[in-house]
Order: sequence, then structure tokens, then C-alpha cells
Amino acid sequence: MSRTETIVAPATGQGGAIAVIRVSGNEAFDVTDKIFRSRRGRVADADGYTILYGSVMDGDQTLDDVLVSVFRAPHSYTGENSVEISCHASTYIVRRLVELLINAGARAASAGEFTQRAFVNGKMDLSQAEAVADMIASASQADHRIALNQMRGGFSRDLAELRAELLKITSLLELELDFSEEDVEFADRTTMRQLLVQTQAKIGSLANSFQLGNALKNGVAVAIVGAPNVGKSTLLNRLLNDDRAMVSDVAGTTRDVIEEYCTIDGVRFRFMDTAGIRTTDDRLEQMGIDRTHNAIERADVVVQVAETDGEMTTIECAAPVIKVLNKCDKSGRAAGQVDGSTVLLSAKMGEGVDALRAMLRGVVDTERLESGSTVVSNMRHYSALRSASEAVEQALAGIDSGLTSDMLSEEVREVLFHLGEITGEITTDETLGNIFANFCIGK
Repeated sequence: MSRTETIVAPATGQGGAIAVIRVSGNEAFDVTDKIFRSRRGRVADADGYTILYGSVMDGDQTLDDVLVSVFRAPHSYTGENSVEISCHASTYIVRRLVELLINAGARAASAGEFTQRAFVNGKMDLSQAEAVADMIASASQADHRIALNQMRGGFSRDLAELRAELLKITSLLELELDFSEEDVEFADRTTMRQLLVQTQAKIGSLANSFQLGNALKNGVAVAIVGAPNVGKSTLLNRLLNDDRAMVSDVAGTTRDVIEEYCTIDGVRFRFMDTAGIRTTDDRLEQMGIDRTHNAIERADVVVQVAETDGEMTTIECAAPVIKVLNKCDKSGRAAGQVDGSTVLLSAKMGEGVDALRAMLRGVVDTERLESGSTVVSNMRHYSALRSASEAVEQALAGIDSGLTSDMLSEEVREVLFHLGEITGEITTDETLGNIFANFCIGK
């Protein structure tokens, strides 16, 4: 991927009234001027942060009347000279406009290339660049807040503080090497150990937030389980306000896990309607029941549905269990929350379902997110934090065993290496390629 060529791509999707074409690179202004005419003059002569009104010319014919926004380096998204052309969102106009810009000297941008250039040009670090993609893909308020905090540098600041403390240690250790013949110790080992213990606690806190972040990003997994004909599918349909699952009086109607998403109070949930659990000789039904047990193992929350207290069996799982006594319209009992883990409702009539929604939302502790603290949601970041934590363990063991200054310095630098992988201070072209390949074209 050349970092000097001028690139172009649509920055908006289909379906709207207006489309935006983005151009970035050293020749962005000259390329645009070859097809754009304005009474206010050339794009190349315009000040940054100005907008020119004019026409895009296809030979002697006008293709469209447009607005051209001008961004001069380094004050642009990519850090390069950039232009954003707002035109009518006709499929033909967008396609032809991109073709004209390519003919004028630009080339089609690859996936994520604008953001990759922003990273290369120091406009953002790698964790912030990844947050751009997460921001675009966010499907709930909680997911959006995680991405926004990371994109604005919240995670980067946490890592910078950790790296600053670790760099102090390595500088003192390397100073000892310069005075090795004097047998002096600039880095007090007790103080160093305390600092590493504090560092490990901070890294551990960030790593531990991944469980919450991953659930919020991909949807909190909720397995709806119980015996056949207790109303699991009816409950799913009521939670979704949609007839998504087939409902029947015939036991064993649900043979496979059905997954659907729903947002409750800003948090996205991934509901899994499962096959009823019972003893059966039907091989196909048994396969569905096996998948039910698998869904329970993967769930962040289990909703166990029954008609009476006596039908509630013990479910062995690590996730919290919410017990639902369904069909209260038949039993004559009042709908609503019974205690912290049980709710009475009628999925068919919709009574008590709001109480279940409140209980589900209460299971997800978003206090850390609401306080503005960093929540890790990226598997790559989590893996790097785990590796950094292991490296800290090695450094602590080195202090306890009386490791020499040069060897201790290497152990601490290993921690710095893994933290640097997150922000992109330590990276490879292969890593960058894998990350930005998942971006959309135009971003």
C-alpha cells in the first residue's frame, strides 16, 4: 500500500439523499480541480475549513452541482490534504464522480486506508483507529460509549501512564549499567517491586473489564431454557415484540437455538431460544437439547422458564440465573418481580415482562462504563494485556531472585513491548493489514 498516492472512495452508504466522496493525498486539491468548477476559484487556492459551491464537469457536461469541503494538512482526518465532495446520492452520480477522480490521477482507496493513513501520520494511535470501526458498528448506547471513550484516547491515556512508569524503571536500570564498575544501585529494588505490583494491578483491572466489554460489544448472551411447552418461544417473541420464534402446543417444536438481538435501556442483549429439556428417544430432538446445554455454557445470563415453583430444576452453570414463572394469567397469581432472582409473568398476555427486562438490565453492571473508566472490548487488546501481565510476573520473579540490572531491564522492556502492541508503537505490516482489512471502504 503506497502512502504517497492520492486516494478516493465514497464515505457514505447507499440509501440517503446526499453522498460524500472523500479524496486524500498530496495531489488531492489538484485532482479535484481537474473536474470541479466554482465561481470562488480553485480548490488549491482555498483556505482550510472552507466550503466551495460549484459543479463537477464530465467533459463539457455538468455531472452534478456539489459542495467541496477543503482540509489542509495536517488539519484533516488523515493528516494529509483532503477534500470531501457532497453530491446527490444517485448511484450513477457517485460511480461516475469516483471514475472522474480516478481518471484525474487518484486511485481507489482500499478498506480502512483513510484511517490507516491517520494512524501512520500520527493523528491517532492504533487503539483509537480500531475504535473508529467499533464506533461505526456500535448497535447500542453502551457499545457506543465504549468506542467513543477509546476513540477519544481514554484507553491510550491509561496505557501512556503505565508506559511512563515502566520507562522510568528501565532508564534507572540502564543507568546502573553505565556505572556497573561502581557497584551502585539507582533503582531501589523494593520501590521497583512496589511499582511493578501497582502496574500489574492496573493491567489486571483493564484485562478484567474485557468480560463486560466483550458482552456489551457482541450482545449480552441470554439463554432462555426450560422444559417443553413452558412458553420459552412465546417469551422470546414478547421480549422482541415480534413473532420471531414458532409457537406450538406440540412438545419439541423448537429443535435448534434461535438467536435474536434486543436493546434494553441502552444495553444490547442476544437472546437464545432453546429446545425444551427433557428425556427423549428422538435423535433430532436430542441434538437440539445438546445445543441447549451448549447455549447454557456460553450464556452470560440464563433465564429459566417454568409454570410452577416445583418444576424449577437446578441448572449447573457459572452465569447468573433468573427464574421465570410463566402463565400467571392461568394460575391467578399477580405478575411482577417476586424477589431478586424470580419473576412471575404471562408471556402470552405481556404481563410482568417489563419486570423481567428490568432484572436482565440489572444483571449487567455498567458502573465502570458510566463512571468513564476504560472498558476493554477488543480481543487483540485483551491478549496483549494478558501477555503484559505475564511479563510483569517474570519481572517480579526476577527481582525476587536477584536478577542483574541488564536482565531486569529486558524483563521490563517485555512489558513495554506488549503494551506498545496495543497502541501501535510496536507493530508489523501484517498486523496493520489484518486490522484495517475489517474496515469499510471510505473510512
